[in-house]
Amino acid sequence: MEMKAINSSMTTSISTTRGVGGGAATAAAAGITYWLAEHPVIVGFRWSHAHSFGSTWSFLVEFLILNALAAASLNLLLRLLRIHQPLPLGPLLAVHSFAMSLSSAAIFLGMLLSVAAEIRDTRWSWGGRSATTPLRWLLCFPPGTRPSGRVFFWSYAFYLSRFLHLLRTFLHILRRRRRTLAGVFRHSARLCMSFLWLEFSQSFQVVVILCSTLAQAVVFGHRFWVGVGLPAASRSGPLLMLAFQATLTGCNLVCDLAVLLLHFAKGGGCNGIGAWVFNSILNAVLLLLFVDKTTDEVLEENGAARHKKQYTCQ
Repeated sequence: MEMKAINSSMTTSISTTRGVGGGAATAAAAGITYWLAEHPVIVGFRWSHAHSFGSTWSFLVEFLILNALAAASLNLLLRLLRIHQPLPLGPLLAVHSFAMSLSSAAIFLGMLLSVAAEIRDTRWSWGGRSATTPLRWLLCFPPGTRPSGRVFFWSYAFYLSRFLHLLRTFLHILRRRRRTLAGVFRHSARLCMSFLWLEFSQSFQVVVILCSTLAQAVVFGHRFWVGVGLPAASRSGPLLMLAFQATLTGCNLVCDLAVLLLHFAKGGGCNGIGAWVFNSILNAVLLLLFVDKTTDEVLEENGAARHKKQYTCQ
């Protein structure tokens, strides 16, 4: 009888512990959902030229010009001073990688929760035959869509994160990396693209933001891991990061084709299709620059490794 009582007490204690743990996890999940998808600031967001930072065309153009001039001036100054070796930046690169990884992860999670909340509130059915389903909405916003609400709040957060990403260009210049001008164009183009998403409520931006922030969270997390001197997961880490980015790029291209098909097949077309065409052209140019840059980096690393091996043998 005593053993049965003890076993019963232990079972009750374990069940209570599990209940407390499950309740804490549920409360934590509810808190995260509230702060990332249900907060009044997020739900009531509206892209406004009067109240949103960086929301005017004049600001965008002036900033891009000043950014290009600053990058060119810094590069010229280092050349005049005949500084050809990388400057010691200490933990700056690692700190920047950590900030980019953390912000990208937050935007990814916030956008994911916001998409789920929008689908829940509109009561769309994934397998329904209505004019708008969740999949169609993700790829093709209905005509007349306004840049307001949850997903556009996180689109705006992604736009602001592009300014943080621009700092990478100046860090690369100080590290005397090659192709810095191409880097200026690449980062400026991405800033311009994210501005157009908001300005024209462009279709397909939700999928792109989810893919981009997921890739950035992983890639910059890996760079931070290596930058602070922690052992890399494997020597093939950079190649795995490249394969990861290439996979997401391929998914984006497939979805681009789906957007085009939906625009012509769906009555009324997709919202912001003009901005989508412009962004697709920019994406093609950026893809070529990315392939060219990555090829050079791989060849450079292979050459350095071969030189090191020959030196060791001697």
